[in-house]
Amino acid sequence: MRIVFMGAADFSVPTLEWLIGSEHELIAIYTQPDRPAGRGRAPSPLVVKEVALEHGLKVVQPPSFKEPVVMESLSRLRPDVIVVAALGIILPPEVLALPPFGCINLHPSLLPRHRGPSPMQGAILAGDEWTGVSIMLMEEGVDSGPILSQRRVAIEPQDTTESLTKKLAPIAAQLLEETLPLWLSRSLAPQPQPEADATYTKLISKEEGEIDWHLSALEIWRRVRAFYPWPSCYTWWQGKMLKVLEAIALPGGGEPGRVSALAPDAGAALGVETGDGILGLLRVQLEGRKAMSAEEFSRGQRGFAGAILPSRR
Repeated sequence: MRIVFMGAADFSVPTLEWLIGSEHELIAIYTQPDRPAGRGRAPSPLVVKEVALEHGLKVVQPPSFKEPVVMESLSRLRPDVIVVAALGIILPPEVLALPPFGCINLHPSLLPRHRGPSPMQGAILAGDEWTGVSIMLMEEGVDSGPILSQRRVAIEPQDTTESLTKKLAPIAAQLLEETLPLWLSRSLAPQPQPEADATYTKLISKEEGEIDWHLSALEIWRRVRAFYPWPSCYTWWQGKMLKVLEAIALPGGGEPGRVSALAPDAGAALGVETGDGILGLLRVQLEGRKAMSAEEFSRGQRGFAGAILPSRR
C-alpha cells in the first residue's frame, strides 16, 4: 500500500519507524514547520523530520492544508491510506476523503474520553487510573470517528506526561502493526464511539503552570505531573520563577503558600501548605539554575522555609 504519514510530536516517532521498516511504500512524511529553538531561536526541525530525512524520505511541512497547492501536491501522491499520529494540524474534509482507506489516527487516550489536543495531560489531571491508545477512522468531528482498535495502559502514581508519552508511543506503533493489515484487508468493522461518554481537553498554555496554592494539594500534584516537562508548574521566589518538577500530596493544612519544614518520615523535607493538604516538594529548579532536590535548594536559600509563596488567583 502507498502510505502518507503525518505526525509532529515525540509520540509519532515509533509509529514512523515501524512504517519505515514495514512492507508498505511510505511515499511522504507530513509534519509541522521547523520551530525556533535555543538561545538564538534559530529554526530547528522536529524529530519526525530528522528521522524521515535520515531514511531519504520526502518531507512536507505545510503550516496548514488550506492552500490549494498543498492539497494538489497531496492528491498527486495518490495515497491508499493516511496514517496520522499527533500532527497538531486540522485536516480538512478534502484530505479525509482523499485516500480509499481513509485517514486513521493514533490517539493517546481511551476514546471517547479525553478527545482533543491534550489527552495525556487530561488523563492525569482527571486522576484516571487507566489511559491507552485508540486507533480511529478520522471524520470531521474532533476525535469522534469510529474506533478500529484500542489498548489500555495503567497510569502509575509517579507518571508524568513525559513518562506516559514514552509508554504509549511504542504501544501505538505495535497496535498499528496489528490493526493496519486487518483494516486494509477489510476484515475490521469500525465501532462508533458512545457520545454520552465523551470528554474534551484543550490546548495547555504556559500561564496554566502558575500554581494557585488555594487549590488542594492533590490537584496541584496532578498538575505538576501533567505539566511536566511543559509548561511545568511554577511559583515565584525572590522575583524569579521557581519550577516545581516533582512533588507529592500530603495530609495537613494551614496558610496557602506557606513553606514549612516537614517531619523526617513525611516523604519530603519541605512542603507548601495549600487549600487542602500540603504539597511535599521533592525537586525544584530556580530560574537560571539547574534542577535540584528541594532540600538542597532550601539549604542555599536563606529564609525559604517559613516564607509565603505568591498564589495565582
